[in-house]
Amino acid sequence: MSRTAYNLHLKGYVGGADFDRNAVDNLLAKYAGKQVNVLIDSTGGSLGTGLSISSAFKAHGNVSVHFVGLNASAATIASLGAAHISIDAAAMYLVHKCSMPFFEWGSLNADQFATLIADCEKIKADLDKLDLNVAGLYARKCRKPTADLLALMKVGGWLSAKEALEWGFVDEITDLDDEPAPKLTDSLASAMASAGMPIPNIPIAEVEKDSAFARFLAAIASFFKPQFSNQVSTTMKKTYQFVCAVLGLSAVELVEDKATLTDAQLSAIENHIADLGKKVDDLEKALADRDADISAKAAEIEDLKARLDKKPAADTKAVVEDHKPDVSAPVNDVEAFVQTYNSARQLFNEV
Repeated sequence: MSRTAYNLHLKGYVGGADFDRNAVDNLLAKYAGKQVNVLIDSTGGSLGTGLSISSAFKAHGNVSVHFVGLNASAATIASLGAAHISIDAAAMYLVHKCSMPFFEWGSLNADQFATLIADCEKIKADLDKLDLNVAGLYARKCRKPTADLLALMKVGGWLSAKEALEWGFVDEITDLDDEPAPKLTDSLASAMASAGMPIPNIPIAEVEKDSAFARFLAAIASFFKPQFSNQVSTTMKKTYQFVCAVLGLSAVELVEDKATLTDAQLSAIENHIADLGKKVDDLEKALADRDADISAKAAEIEDLKARLDKKPAADTKAVVEDHKPDVSAPVNDVEAFVQTYNSARQLFNEV
């Protein structure tokens, strides 16, 4: 089988635009009753999409899958429905236990931790069931005990083409000149590490001198690309402090990183935002009034300061006297009493 003989190329993230169930269905319908050759080159993605494509291959019946490059997780599961599976001599193959993203941020009390633990235990039970189901699919293909496949999935190590053949994951190894050996790039290694996947021991890709910008774009793309894992539809709870306070909830339930809100909850958020907007408007008006009052006081102070800084009134030579010179000033009752007392005392002393 040469590269030009493929009817369908499935690459990249399983569940993405280049590894899509609808594209598979359309192609299989177009070649109904005919041989379909599929090239797979993917490090995995959505478990649901992988299972769905595997079923589509099985239903079509006459499908041959060929692996090149690095193939793992859901990409290997997608191939299990094919009638014949081959792998390039330089390609590699990886199976591992199912996983899911998990993130919890917030401050939890004892009751909330109990709820989180219960949710995690449920997720673990679901993942155990999925692992058993996937191991069963591999076991039927490899014709080995399910327990052996579970043990291999737990190890999660990369298999060479020869090892994949020995296990029974593939039916044939090819060594075609137009299928170069896979090489590890910085972006691919980063994506694998972030998904918890082991880094294969393969040659590192050479970087051209003028490819700095291309490497930057690849790094950005790998950052936003979904994780390479057998992802499943799962439920988790996250504590959004302010949203939960508005809705009166202890946590927000997410299904595949999405939350569903009722009309009442949306109305509560809408009303809360409207109240906050009104409070902001009131505060802005109060600040404007205060600024106007401050400006008025400042103007008044400046006016008073200007008046005080003016030159005093003209000097005058007119003198206002309370009494004429050499004329005794009238005395009040107290002063008169003191004078009378002093005179009487003096007279007594003389006698």
